[in-house]
Amino acid sequence: MIGKKVLVWGMARSGIHAAKLACDAGCKVRINDLKSAEQIGSALDVLKTDGIEWRLGEPIENVLDGMDMLVISPGIPYDLPAVSKAKEMGIEVIGEIELSYRLGQGHVIGITGTNGKTTTTSLLGAIFENAGKVTHVVGNIGIPYSGRAGMMKQDDYVACELSSFQLESTVEFRPEIAAVLNLTEDHLNRHKTMENYANIKMRIFEKQDKTNYAVLNYDDEYTRRMAERVASTVIWFSRLNQVDKGAFIEDGVIVFVDKNGEKTNVCRVEDVYIPGPHNLENALAATACAMCAGIPSPVIRHTLRTFRGVEHRIETVRVLDGVKYINDSKGTNPDSTIKAIETMREPTVILLGGSEKNSDFTDMCRILKDSQVRYAVLIGKTGERIGETLNKVGFTDYEYAGYDFEKAIEKARLHAENGGCVLLSPACASFDMFEDYEARGREFKRIVNALKESGT
Repeated sequence: MIGKKVLVWGMARSGIHAAKLACDAGCKVRINDLKSAEQIGSALDVLKTDGIEWRLGEPIENVLDGMDMLVISPGIPYDLPAVSKAKEMGIEVIGEIELSYRLGQGHVIGITGTNGKTTTTSLLGAIFENAGKVTHVVGNIGIPYSGRAGMMKQDDYVACELSSFQLESTVEFRPEIAAVLNLTEDHLNRHKTMENYANIKMRIFEKQDKTNYAVLNYDDEYTRRMAERVASTVIWFSRLNQVDKGAFIEDGVIVFVDKNGEKTNVCRVEDVYIPGPHNLENALAATACAMCAGIPSPVIRHTLRTFRGVEHRIETVRVLDGVKYINDSKGTNPDSTIKAIETMREPTVILLGGSEKNSDFTDMCRILKDSQVRYAVLIGKTGERIGETLNKVGFTDYEYAGYDFEKAIEKARLHAENGGCVLLSPACASFDMFEDYEARGREFKRIVNALKESGT
């Protein structure tokens, strides 16, 4: 890579780290974004160094000349004309994940799927850390892969969460262990069809061979079919079935059967700390990955008993006037919100709505109608569409609060019962009102923590 001329397109968090990584690796780096330096702000200060040329506020087509490689940020669709133009000019086009993989080291374990990626990746990282491994938890989880790749050593362990946007631009990326947790409708505004979406997720296995592992959810129709198309060794996980190879439940115990048929008892189901059937699936997936990586079962058992989950995923914020406030801002699609709804055991008021992803809310609304949800407060761009779907399934106990998040939380509080819950699980992305789901979750927590007790 030394001396290669690299253009990094998109100066969000991963793009900034990718530019710094390429520069540190000896590349001649050019950065581009339609925003100006003033609009991006102080985050760019780390790129004020020799070897990095700033070409901000210009169309990408104007800055391609002379480049050997174009590194695109995940938020930039791979089918844009500028990408095709770069390829026609003989410029190699890759994403931040691919760049990081080429410049990083270590045992890479890749985790993707529609839901559960962050919890599973974080849990797996905790298992590796508890096993005494130098561990990097990176990717679509908060710390870009490129932010850590330059410091990785050969014996390190890399737990990498991967979105479909990131997998779209991989080329040689080859994790030793790769998992697809599940597949439901998501990001169809970008990928158009479920077939396209599933094929992009399949890219995580593309460069694997029989020495590598493909960890798949036996209970999910889409992921089960993937086994027919992978060249690596398939290891299953299943909450509902017993499988010939992989992690499953037998007599209330999580067990693992390796590729040679040897069975190991890992942990009693009742001892898994994080609640809900979806988190049991995440625990099974992490167990399968960790066992494939050779981690001793006592370490996995200890971690399953002590791991307390991740921020913005069914996260208890506080109890106020007998009402529990739960932040599930990471519920960015209907299936994720269904899992949160199914976890609720008390009468619940839910906040739903956000930016548009062309999701179908019908199944979610049907399940909501027969759940512990007693009232819904709808917000954002999709709020009215969700309301129409609720009407169709016969659930009319809701109101629309527009784009006023604080007002929506106040409305939810008014309808909450003593001993019940207020659940933020929007089933939508956040970009109509917030920078990302993390910003939405932080704002929910700020507002909730500022609420006064009744009578004070």
